[in-house]
Amino acid sequence: EALNTLLSLCHWIRFQICFRPRACPNFLFLCQVTYKAPEPMGEHFFAKSFDRGTLDGWILSNAKKDDTDEEIAKYDGKWAVEEMKDSKLPDKCGEDYKLHFIFRHKNPKTGEFEEKHAKKPEADLRMYYTDKKTHLYTLVLNPDNSFEVLVDQTVVNSGNLLTDMTPPVNPPAEIEDPEDQKPEDWDERPKIQDPEAVKPEDWDEDAPAQIPDEDAVKPDGWLDDEPEYIGDPDAVKPEDWDEDMDGEWEAPQIPNPACETAPGCGPWKRPMIDNPSYKGKWKPPMIDNPSYQGVWKPRKIPNPGYFEDLQPFKMTPFSAVGLELWSMTSDIFFDNFFITDDRNTADRWAADGWGLKKAAEGAAEPGLAAQMLSAAEERPWLWVVYILTVVLPLVLIIVFCCTGKTNAASPAEYKKTDAPQPDVKEEEEEAEEKGGPGEHDQVSGSSSPNYCRSTLV
Repeated sequence: EALNTLLSLCHWIRFQICFRPRACPNFLFLCQVTYKAPEPMGEHFFAKSFDRGTLDGWILSNAKKDDTDEEIAKYDGKWAVEEMKDSKLPDKCGEDYKLHFIFRHKNPKTGEFEEKHAKKPEADLRMYYTDKKTHLYTLVLNPDNSFEVLVDQTVVNSGNLLTDMTPPVNPPAEIEDPEDQKPEDWDERPKIQDPEAVKPEDWDEDAPAQIPDEDAVKPDGWLDDEPEYIGDPDAVKPEDWDEDMDGEWEAPQIPNPACETAPGCGPWKRPMIDNPSYKGKWKPPMIDNPSYQGVWKPRKIPNPGYFEDLQPFKMTPFSAVGLELWSMTSDIFFDNFFITDDRNTADRWAADGWGLKKAAEGAAEPGLAAQMLSAAEERPWLWVVYILTVVLPLVLIIVFCCTGKTNAASPAEYKKTDAPQPDVKEEEEEAEEKGGPGEHDQVSGSSSPNYCRSTLV
């Protein structure tokens, strides 16, 4: 009855899931998700889904950076629109995986722009660059100068424009004087050699670091006259060996067979040991420098270029969106650009675009069992994990459930202890008179059959 109830509940869940497309990745065999380009709802400044296959409204730029090499400058402002293929992984920077947040800040004094780089995300970005799936990249700037960088609606980096950018938005109020120079008599040495120290008379600088061990004795059976290596007696000079070109032929050296059973071969030498009298070259001990003045630093002067911008959130207005494409990997695609000052509007756009794409990709993925088998094909050691985590617990549960306990003592036990035992025949007769179970009915005892006990959770 419990199993039927559970199956009915599963059928109800399947029925409910088929009317909730976004939940289909959890029940991939039930539904099919059809992607549709999102429509902006609410206040927004820019929305582009690239669903028409053309670059309507986009202008080919001929601009290029001043520091661009001539070898690659020819590619600036030129690209081809290719037909959409299966989604591929985004670009990566060498063997590292980076996600940059950079904004250009205008110096209010000089009018020049300088790039400000956010700190490197602490989150592991490898998955987003290697799983070949569609991902949603989001930047949130708040009026209090805080920012968040999200991938798939998960924060991977956060900070403040005033404190977490390099170089800082606001320059220091003081800088080192570029014209200040260290005095010639400035002493930066914290320690010096003791000028009053004298080398001891018994200090021997010429004593070697190691000396022969005078207590060592040559082992018995040492073969002084046998070389450690000999010419291979089985070696034969190659037929094409030319002594005029190759020199005199010599057989290759092999270990001397006579030395295999001996403690050693060749001239015996005493082993070397550390010299207890060794002291090395004498040096005066180090003492505190009485003239130490510390590490010299140029003096500080007011920064002539100092300014204070406490609201870098109010960036320079812009009226266009530009794409600077640089990729060493083919088949990278992008779509669904959206700029708004309403977080809820952005979330709706993301759900209608990336949310459906994620569901569609999930519907095309194999089930859990297929993924486990595929992973085991690439990593055979996973079979051991599967056995320990799935098969072994299942076997233990079956053994526990299907093994009954015998409460009645064996006849041999009664014979050992001479303990009184009930008259089974009389109990059966009394049971028959009282209408109890007959000889074919189930009764407790060692002769009763074992039934498998199971629990449904």
